[in-house]
Amino acid sequence: MTLSLDILDRLIAFETVGERSNLDMIAYIENFLSSRQFRTHRIPDLTENKTGLYAEIGPSSEGGILLSAHSDVVSTEGQNWTKPPFRLTREGEMLFGRGTTDMKGFLAEMLALAERASRKDLKAPLKLLISYDEEIGCVGIARMKERLGPLLGRPRLAIVGEPTEMQVAIGHKGKRAYQANVVGQAGHSALAPKFVSALELAVDFIIELRRLQDELKQTGAHDSDYDIPYSTIHVGKILSGTALNIVPDSAELLFEFRHLAKDNPDQLEQKIRQAAHSVGEKRDSDAAITLDTIASYPGLATPKESAAVAAVQTWAGTPTCKVAFGTEAGFLTELDIPTVVCGPGSMSRQGHKADEHIAISDLSACSKMLSNALDTLT
Repeated sequence: MTLSLDILDRLIAFETVGERSNLDMIAYIENFLSSRQFRTHRIPDLTENKTGLYAEIGPSSEGGILLSAHSDVVSTEGQNWTKPPFRLTREGEMLFGRGTTDMKGFLAEMLALAERASRKDLKAPLKLLISYDEEIGCVGIARMKERLGPLLGRPRLAIVGEPTEMQVAIGHKGKRAYQANVVGQAGHSALAPKFVSALELAVDFIIELRRLQDELKQTGAHDSDYDIPYSTIHVGKILSGTALNIVPDSAELLFEFRHLAKDNPDQLEQKIRQAAHSVGEKRDSDAAITLDTIASYPGLATPKESAAVAAVQTWAGTPTCKVAFGTEAGFLTELDIPTVVCGPGSMSRQGHKADEHIAISDLSACSKMLSNALDTLT
């Protein structure tokens, strides 16, 4: 446990938040792995301010096990921390710091496992993948995806180490996020009926989105394994208007939908685009609503009877579940890699919160699972 705690201390100190670079953190990880005979390969972002990293040890072959984590963390801005967020603080059996749960705790255990793997004669490869910009909608791995196929090959299975309380998550919803750009007509508010308010158009569009939400709830696919058993549509932000006495000529909405595997996201998007078009068409003017996709990731729906699920359940000693939050797992399944999500900590209790923390016992359980996985490679 000492090594993984030392590694976690180093990882927490890297402030890999938002627009900040992850290059220093990746350089540390790359040096750690290459000094232990791992073959490493960077997958840089076009901005060259961030990079993903792939590493492997053992025979260069198909099969083996892939472990996956992201390097970024959410911001601490506006949160009331009582501990320094970017310094690991131990109080009894609890470890505090941004990313302890989501998900540098798992990443530290990945690297500690790499140390153990470097001292073994592996008959199948251990493969490690580290991404960036997961917290803003899995943007990094989406950019990396085209280059991953030749690098990853066909592992026997993949484990994405997001916090699941060490349960084996076999499903989560996919997500698409949009910016709706609304165009209306400016004018004096005393003559408001003569103009088309972009703000009113935005509200009309929101009403249509709520109608679609009701439709999904009533007649869409349902999966009782989720707290919310149907696909959902959510409007999170609206911007419009400059002054009370001016009819707004523009508005901006940010919204998303999260869909079950059984609901076709392309069909749902088409319904939303049709709703946007029809709202604009109802006005005798140049009013319009256009949509820009700002983030998208696939859902996860690994069959419960999958051999990969059985293997990870055996290693972790825990049941299966489905989670509400999204992960990068769906991108790996699109590469034909059987994938589950399993990691230490609780997203609902600890993730993204002030004084984020994780129990040492959770990390120990993760270490045991990964050691059991490593034993199958020897």
